[in-house]
Amino acid sequence: MSKNDLNIYKSPPLDQRSLYLRELVIRAFEGGTRGHLGSSMSLIEIIRVLYDNFLNYNAEKPNWGKRDRLILSKGHGCLALYSILADKGFIKLEDLDLFCHDDSILGGHPENGKIPGVEASTGALGHGLSIGVGMALSAKILQNDHKIVVITGDGEINEGSIWEAALSAAKHKLDNLIVMIDYNKLQSYGRTKDVINLEPLYQKWESFGFQVQEVDGHDIRMMETVLKKTDYTNNKPNAIICHTIKGKGFPFAESNPSWHHKSSMSEADMKAMKDCISKE
Repeated sequence: MSKNDLNIYKSPPLDQRSLYLRELVIRAFEGGTRGHLGSSMSLIEIIRVLYDNFLNYNAEKPNWGKRDRLILSKGHGCLALYSILADKGFIKLEDLDLFCHDDSILGGHPENGKIPGVEASTGALGHGLSIGVGMALSAKILQNDHKIVVITGDGEINEGSIWEAALSAAKHKLDNLIVMIDYNKLQSYGRTKDVINLEPLYQKWESFGFQVQEVDGHDIRMMETVLKKTDYTNNKPNAIICHTIKGKGFPFAESNPSWHHKSSMSEADMKAMKDCISKE
């Protein structure tokens, strides 16, 4: 089976927890009447498995020194992050209702220092991995054993800064660093293969000195197994390519570039989203 065969994964049906997290995203959409639906939906399971099964954190003490760090480098997918932060108690569920309001802590991109649990302000794409490399290197120097997880988009890794950071990660043997690529094959105005073809993506990360694995980014058990069984002591940074579907869970939005971002949500749009959740 080829590592570059993009059709080898058949995601299991969304379970009740994944549907609930999507309900929270819809709640924020209804409050803000805008946002990146496609980019958030491809992320839900990736972020869910990290917070449910992998990361060490304390929602009551977001700056706990021994916590693992998660950086959502593709900051426009922030609604997926906000949903899990609300679910875990970093923020209030009611905060979702004020998404993108002038008096809200929740903007269209996550802001460190404003939102508990957000480790870095992201949105200018391509910067999150550099921040993560700095954090991972600091942890090594201070002999701390926490991990740094950076989630990037696939369109985002067109940025040269991503690959500069990757070279630095390999040079410094940052085996405490995990890059998870949300590989939904679409970016803001087209398919990644048509904008800038990323393939062979597995071999690219491998050639940059990373330990590389591929998973179905909507399969919780698969991702949990890979995260827990990975060797984090071999002096190699880690890349996990997560094959996902943009807009996952909403058939009208799945792999549909027009749902990358909606500037204003109509009542019909909101009803269509709610209907998808209620039918499951």
